[in-house]
Amino acid sequence: MNTCGVEKKCGACQLSNMDYERQLRFKQATVVKLLRRFGHVEEIIGMDEPYFYRNKAQYAVRKTRGNVVTGVYQSATGSAVITDKCFLNDKTANSIVKYIRKLVVDQKIMPFDPKSGKGVLRHIMVRNARSTGEYMVVLVCFEDKLKNEETLIKLLTKKFPEIKTVVLNVSKSAKMTLGANERVLYGSGTIEDVLCGKRFEISSRSFYQINPIQTEKLYQKAAEFAALTGSERILDAYCGIGTIGITASDKAGSIVGVEKNGAAVYDARKNAEKNGIAKAEYIEADAAEYMQKAARSHERFDVVFTDPPRAGCSREFLASLAFLAPKKVVYISCDPQTLARDLLYLTHNGYKAEKIQPVDMFPHTRHVETAVLLSKIEITGKKVKA
Repeated sequence: MNTCGVEKKCGACQLSNMDYERQLRFKQATVVKLLRRFGHVEEIIGMDEPYFYRNKAQYAVRKTRGNVVTGVYQSATGSAVITDKCFLNDKTANSIVKYIRKLVVDQKIMPFDPKSGKGVLRHIMVRNARSTGEYMVVLVCFEDKLKNEETLIKLLTKKFPEIKTVVLNVSKSAKMTLGANERVLYGSGTIEDVLCGKRFEISSRSFYQINPIQTEKLYQKAAEFAALTGSERILDAYCGIGTIGITASDKAGSIVGVEKNGAAVYDARKNAEKNGIAKAEYIEADAAEYMQKAARSHERFDVVFTDPPRAGCSREFLASLAFLAPKKVVYISCDPQTLARDLLYLTHNGYKAEKIQPVDMFPHTRHVETAVLLSKIEITGKKVKA
């Protein structure tokens, strides 16, 4: 089994002591334990090649004992663990980061020192589009200037012609957090990927699933669960840049996407236009607040896709969902514990879990993605309040 040598110190690969088949058994058992009361749990969908799958590599830049180093974040403390390689990140992305580190030294670019407040470069992020082979480099800096940036860009893109854009992002955060201000140094500022036959434009701050191979399997399963006929009105809650709704759009009557991140809503609208989808509307709003408003207005949705953050759906969201009573809910979760909590509420308020499908989106980590199909059933004796 591949190891980077710092997996214990880093903490990102919590299951690195297990071979991959054992990891899958462990995750299957975890989901079964938490969700079997709701129905049969299908066999987890794993990867054929569970390495180098991440399409976003994030490295901190530091100067240690006179040397410029790059490292990944330690999950427990947030400090950087020095490493040249990560067996989860894309291979070319690892090579790009290593070469940038050389250029930083050659061009006398100073890494930012949080103790002295001196220096500029804080982090390097590399995003890649698996289907098109395009790469984006994001240089996260303490201020909006970089020494010898033109020379750096020229050398970097000559060495790696697959780099289609380079962005300088300004952030004051010690952690890998992108700031609101950025400047495109090279290219258009975006790269393009193809997912389930649909094209998506990805910017530096776009939310886009980390593992494109498994994402296609997950979204195909979600579409299979929805079993759309072409007339349904769909709500895509927590829609991000619109990936789930857009990949299902060919068999949808219309789509309403809801997302509180304004930049993501902007991307979703562009992506719908890019794919020629005129029947999609994207709204910048908190999903729970939108659902409450929709319930008060007695809006009708036939199918609801919901892909919430790790914390799951709020009680207000779930109550409004039950009140709206769509025929089907396809719930995609990245945490089986919060999923179990939300399924308990929904199955007590008019829904039945018909299918439960785990997907290994994050090999070598404890995380597991799960798609659940819930169908509306008739209940008597109580009415859910929105």
